[in-house]
Amino acid sequence: MEKLFKLKENGTSVKTEIIAGLTTFMTMAYIIALNPNLLTGFGKDGGSGLWNGIFLATCIASAIGMFVMAFVANKPFAMAPGMGLNSFFAFVIAQIVSITHLSYIESFQAGLCIILIEGVIFVILSVLNIRDKIVNAIPLGVRLGIGPAIGLMLMNIGLGSNAGVYSSANGFSSPFFVMRDFFGSLTASFAKGNMAEGYPTMVLTVVTMFVGLFTIIILSHKGVKGSVILGMLVASIIYWAGQGIFFHTNPFESLTKASWVPPFKDMAENTLFKFNFENLSKIGWFTIITLVVTFCIIDMFDTIGTLVGTAAKANMLDKDGNMPQMKEALLADAVGTVAGACTGTSTVTTFVESASGVEAGGRTGLTALTTGILFFLCIFIAPIAAIIPAAATSSALIYVGIIMLSGLKKIDFDDITQTAPVFIMLLAMPVSGSIGHGIGLALITYTFIKMFTGKAKEVSVLTYVLSAIFLVKFFLAV
Repeated sequence: MEKLFKLKENGTSVKTEIIAGLTTFMTMAYIIALNPNLLTGFGKDGGSGLWNGIFLATCIASAIGMFVMAFVANKPFAMAPGMGLNSFFAFVIAQIVSITHLSYIESFQAGLCIILIEGVIFVILSVLNIRDKIVNAIPLGVRLGIGPAIGLMLMNIGLGSNAGVYSSANGFSSPFFVMRDFFGSLTASFAKGNMAEGYPTMVLTVVTMFVGLFTIIILSHKGVKGSVILGMLVASIIYWAGQGIFFHTNPFESLTKASWVPPFKDMAENTLFKFNFENLSKIGWFTIITLVVTFCIIDMFDTIGTLVGTAAKANMLDKDGNMPQMKEALLADAVGTVAGACTGTSTVTTFVESASGVEAGGRTGLTALTTGILFFLCIFIAPIAAIIPAAATSSALIYVGIIMLSGLKKIDFDDITQTAPVFIMLLAMPVSGSIGHGIGLALITYTFIKMFTGKAKEVSVLTYVLSAIFLVKFFLAV
């Protein structure tokens, strides 16, 4: 292990790395079931066969990406089908159905071609160091602000959208969320009336979330190793106990009815290497090119933002704000996307929840390897991952978000040309839900300010190009 991952050189140990990998897994295990739900309309589009195929693809492609991250890049970053990108992919599939009148499964298989093309492009760009050059073209001030911006995004996810409660009050059409519907209500009585029978569950969710958060903070302050995972465990126990004591339900009942046999047959029939370029061509080549470019831009800057932001928190950046082995990390991300296309899922990308493992002490590829193994094992033990309460993962996300805000101290607040792009990015990331779009707005702001303050020569040519690309993406409607 020492020779393979250089643990002593990175100031870590096997125990710390495994705990970090487990911590990362627990904060992102939700994607295992959520990804197939989003890509099949919670099972109504494509049937159970497609759902099962995407489920296995999620586990396998994520594991492959993390294994490459572990052995090639030796970095602690985890990967899985990206949130936002999977929702956009589902929207694209629906549009293919509308345009071609193909079945949902046929349209899904046509859409996988787009993901394959994107992945191959990224592999080529990574090998040729072009993606690495794009990273270096991001101004240092913006790069330093990516970590805190991701921190706010994590806090927004944890408090805003991670733990939702469904109720008959709105016909179970959409979830009620902690910040918007609980703390955002004028009074507790109003919240109770608005959520109806979902209110007690919301109260349990809020209590669980904050007890877990306070536990993590206290243990971390006392220097206890594994404080994040211990806090999540405490939060989970409270939630499970609350379900049994107050709602008289068995939190582990799903385990008794769960299927433990991997549905490999469904994967082989529906998603495994099921590329249909003939059907894809029916939407027109201009549309295909537009979609490929869109996926590339979003994924590229989401990945860059996550890598740079998380690496900054782990002190993995050099004095110029660059991360060693960035090329290898980007290559691992590209391989994950190709693996996702081949097995049958949307774009696999570096997950922002990797920050939880870094905060737990993860510094090498052993963290990524641990998380990857756990994802692969979920082929057989997915029902266990499914019982981790969302409120418990929120505790970890909020805590890690708070910690990542510390990167703001590196920003020169006396230089408005540096602070303006950063603070726009701080707001844009959590509000838009996109790391890439936040970076894009920061680059545009930085470029325009430099141009009109007599400092245009300080902006690199590639930064001008990236800013122009984002302007076209944001404003050109085709």
